[in-house]
Amino acid sequence: MILPVYIYGQPVLRKEAEDITPDYPNLKELIENMFLTMDNADGCGLAAPQVGKSIRVFIVDASDLEEDYPECVGLKKTFINPEIVEESEETISYPEGCLSLPGISENVVRPRTITITYQDEDFNEHTETYTDFAARIIQHEYDHLEG
Repeated sequence: MILPVYIYGQPVLRKEAEDITPDYPNLKELIENMFLTMDNADGCGLAAPQVGKSIRVFIVDASDLEEDYPECVGLKKTFINPEIVEESEETISYPEGCLSLPGISENVVRPRTITITYQDEDFNEHTETYTDFAARIIQHEYDHLEG
């Protein structure tokens, strides 16, 4: 089911999201619906607060960007309870848009490389490092969880 995307001004977008446990109700269905919603909106990432859920979950699918951004090869994932644990000092400025701010794009300065810990949809633990555009997508969605 395609979910409504919350637009800037909704209180849930300014609230710090809460960690969840494996018994969170209907999590797999929510994740599936988030992917459908993101695809329908032509996005490459979507965070749970953007669909009204103040939980630490976001998804990314950058597979359509692989040709232009090789660091995005295979980047279709669910991030649960993520924490960015390291950021490079080197930064890059690049225009970003947001499904919660339709029609607006602004340059945003972000660390070029990040390391993030998270759980996947089966609550398996991961620690991974991302660079360039892949890191940017992940940082953008992570920001939604931070309010």
